[in-house]
Amino acid sequence: MKVFIAADAAEAADKAADIVENIVQSRPRPHLGMATGSTMVGVYQSLVDRCQTGGLSFAETSIYLLDEYVGLDSDHPQAFRNVIRANLADLVDLGDDALFGPDGSSSDLEAEAQRYEQLVSEACIDIQLLGIGGNGHIAFNEPGASFEGPSSVVTLSEKTRRDNARFFASIDDVPRQAITQGIGTILRARKVLLIALGTRKSRPVRDALEGPLSKETPASAIQLHQDVSVVLDREAATLLSTRRPNR
Repeated sequence: MKVFIAADAAEAADKAADIVENIVQSRPRPHLGMATGSTMVGVYQSLVDRCQTGGLSFAETSIYLLDEYVGLDSDHPQAFRNVIRANLADLVDLGDDALFGPDGSSSDLEAEAQRYEQLVSEACIDIQLLGIGGNGHIAFNEPGASFEGPSSVVTLSEKTRRDNARFFASIDDVPRQAITQGIGTILRARKVLLIALGTRKSRPVRDALEGPLSKETPASAIQLHQDVSVVLDREAATLLSTRRPNR
């Protein structure tokens, strides 16, 4: 596991974008697993800037969403497909049919989760971006989730819904379910990149990186992966061992 501790959020975003850019430029048809959330905004802006100045192209790239809410209208701005379009896909030279995600409005959610699991598995994700929740979740895999689990329909914890309420008019508008890649799905990616910013992520970061493997901290499953990069700002790294160097 390689850990980079940045001076601030801007430096962290640029470092994470460097890692993504390296994958995009080193693969003939790169498959990127993309997360959403406020942590990713700076990363995507750095990638957009590089594309718009001509230094990076997404023309041969495909993007696969990490998860999607259940029950939002297709044009809802907080549907993750629309979030990734607004922050990245529509701002770069990504192909028209190169963005994939689960359909949260499907009439058969379990079948849709199985369909997406097969799609992601066949794609062989080159790099999977991850944030980390305040309770240690990755994607929408809440504490207690199996490390071998496939993509599935999940019920969101009240803590996760409260954390995400800032993106909605009220907590009552936050969906109660989502379709998410499973931890087992995530761990099949060739490379994992976890990004965390801010003091409130310091405890789950410590537990994920330095604590024991535990289903109560789903993000600790990244310890099982052979190629993991972690990018943190100083605040997110405050509880890590002082023996850990910047890398």
